Amino acid sequence: MSHSLTSHRTLSLFLFLVILCGHAHARVFHTVSDGGDAKPQTWDSLLQLPTGGAEKSSCEQTYGFLPCTTTVVGNLFLIFVYGFLMFKAATFLSNGSELLLEILGPGIVGGLFLPILGALPDAMLILVSGLSGSKETAQSQVSVGMGLLAGSTVLLLTIIWGTCVIVGKCDIEGSIALDSTDTRGFSLTGSGVSTDIWTSYAAMIMAVSVLPFLIVQLPQILNSNSGRHLAVLIALIVSLCLLIAYCLYQIFQPWIQRRKLEYIKHKHVILGLLTHLKKRALGRLLAEDGQPDKEVIKKLFTTIDENKDGQLTQGELRALVVGIEFEEIDLNHDDAVKRIMDDFDTSRDQLVQQDEFVNGVCRWLQRAQRSRVASGDAGPHTIKFLSDFHRETKREHDLLDVGDRSEEVVEGEVVENAKWTSIKAVLLLLLGAVIAAAFADPLVDAVDNFSDATSIPAFFISFIVLPFATNSSEAVSAIIFASRDKRQTASLTFSELYGAVTMNNVLCLSVFLALVYVRGLTWNFSSEVLVILVVCILVGVFASFRTVFPLWTAILAILLYPFSLALVYVLDYVFGWS
Repeated sequence: MSHSLTSHRTLSLFLFLVILCGHAHARVFHTVSDGGDAKPQTWDSLLQLPTGGAEKSSCEQTYGFLPCTTTVVGNLFLIFVYGFLMFKAATFLSNGSELLLEILGPGIVGGLFLPILGALPDAMLILVSGLSGSKETAQSQVSVGMGLLAGSTVLLLTIIWGTCVIVGKCDIEGSIALDSTDTRGFSLTGSGVSTDIWTSYAAMIMAVSVLPFLIVQLPQILNSNSGRHLAVLIALIVSLCLLIAYCLYQIFQPWIQRRKLEYIKHKHVILGLLTHLKKRALGRLLAEDGQPDKEVIKKLFTTIDENKDGQLTQGELRALVVGIEFEEIDLNHDDAVKRIMDDFDTSRDQLVQQDEFVNGVCRWLQRAQRSRVASGDAGPHTIKFLSDFHRETKREHDLLDVGDRSEEVVEGEVVENAKWTSIKAVLLLLLGAVIAAAFADPLVDAVDNFSDATSIPAFFISFIVLPFATNSSEAVSAIIFASRDKRQTASLTFSELYGAVTMNNVLCLSVFLALVYVRGLTWNFSSEVLVILVVCILVGVFASFRTVFPLWTAILAILLYPFSLALVYVLDYVFGWS
């Protein structure tokens, strides 16, 4: 709750600053002169606002009241403010769409609403980039939308993809990465991640989703000026068909939601065991500095080791978990023992040695702490962070497994919770949609004005800056998930990255193509399309035919980002493709 209040206060502060800019008075300050007449400057030269006098501002205010500027610093500030607001819009839309899972379940919501709402901020920015002003203005500003589309795709498949491999790396043995075993450091071939076959299918789907880009580029490939408008229409139809097909696939094959549910069950085992151990240790699992207290954990091992042989058997682990109640989840004790054994028994001898037990408990404690830090609340107290971890685990389970709830829950309580959850979800979705709709246009204007002030093409600004605003929450979530050193979570992480790119290639491209077709704009984005094709096909095909990704693949993926920028620059400004 405190994190939520802080988040809303931060948003209110930014909104207040934007409004305040429209009412600020100028304060004169002087510049250093080299002997000539030094002209005094005012803050109005940074954020120019019409005063109603005869002097006309050289920039046009969005909606007639939002601040505008022709200076580099002023536009940089506006890009930061509006970018932050778009980030908050993406966060609200994500939280609201996830809450809908509590009411409607993972089928339609997980397959239809979540992907579409996740791509909504990008789609909104692309839409407004070509809607406002004359056809000439739209043709100029639409490069912002293309920069965002290309930049989001490239960012997710290069920097974010490579970072997930690095933070989630484990020792590679044969065709798999050993869960939670990272002894080889930064070995380029012996360390990395592995995924399952379903993740490879997601990569294949992503590679196929670039088909509309190929269709719209056919006239340019054939060096033909005729048929370009028709090619845009055909590509739009194909893109919409792929969008519908992908959503239906997500609805009838909700394997991502099932995989999330399996991960949540594992978190319930972690929570149940840690809570049980905390009670047996009288609440002291962490030292004063917030680190796991290994001496206390060793004493716990001694009390659990019934025959005092320095190792725990499955029978002794079963005796440990028999008193644990796993709330609101269909999980028997044998399953819990198996999960603990799989995580703790790194030697794979079906016995848990003392050092394996200590390391396993420490690892689970640190994982629970990371979940708490990621939610914005950190501290050394065991009871507090376990409470936070419990709240997060329960929420994730509720989001992903509506059908498994206990039938003993009072009907009135379920109805009341459902009603409140529905109201909260709708409010978050409305708030996110309103913020995205309201500030997409001024953000595009700020990028365009910054481009004019710096003579940097708007495409490069939107390619580099805007994806971080609209995809940062998704990127942080993916990196945190990947850092949990499990093949299961690695598969989920990369599946969602491929899914996000697929939605870019079908939903956001559909919006862009519709804009170009309806307004009769010229399609001259050959270099940008080539970059998207290169990155999507390289990563998609590579990930379609293998499930193990050593550390060297992360380096190549990250290097694809500067390569993409350089490729667009060379094609546009050396070979004149623009």
